[in-house]
Amino acid sequence: MSSLNDIKDNAGSRKKRMRVGRGIGSGKGKTGGRGVKGQTSRTGVAIKGFEGGQMPIHRRLPKRGFHNIFALDWNEVSLDRIQIAIDAGKLDATVAITQAALVEAGVLRRVKAGVRVLGGELTGKVVLEVAYATKSATAAVEQAGGTVTLLASKGDAGEMAV
Repeated sequence: MSSLNDIKDNAGSRKKRMRVGRGIGSGKGKTGGRGVKGQTSRTGVAIKGFEGGQMPIHRRLPKRGFHNIFALDWNEVSLDRIQIAIDAGKLDATVAITQAALVEAGVLRRVKAGVRVLGGELTGKVVLEVAYATKSATAAVEQAGGTVTLLASKGDAGEMAV
C-alpha cells in the first residue's frame, strides 16, 4: 500500500516548456521559432482575423440572429422531478411548493427569474406557487386535486406573458 508521500506523476505526464531565445544550442535560439523578419517576428502582433488586407471572412458574411437582452432566465422543472423529490422526502407536499422550497430540497441549484413548471405525472395533491406553468402541468396538478398559483417573476412589470 502506498502512502501520500510516495505519490508522483507518471513518467512523461509533465513536460517542461521550451525556453525560446536562449542560444543556438537550445534548439530555439536566435529567432526563437518566429522565422525571419516581418510583422509576426516582432512583439505586440495580434493578427487573429487578418487576411493580408483582404476583407476578413467575419466581416464579409452577413450578420444573423438576434440576442434579446431582456429575455428572462427561468428555472425549468418538470412535475416528474417534483414528484421524485416528494417521494424521497425532500419536499413536503402538505405546504405550498415555492422556488425557495425547490432550491432547499435540491431540485433547483439557484434562484433565477422564476420557476417554470413543465408537464409530467403527479400522484398526490400539491399546491404550487410559481411564475409560470404550462397548460399540461396545470391540468395534471388540478387533476391530482392540487392548485397552481402564478406569481409575478423578477423581470415582470405586473402582467404575466404566456
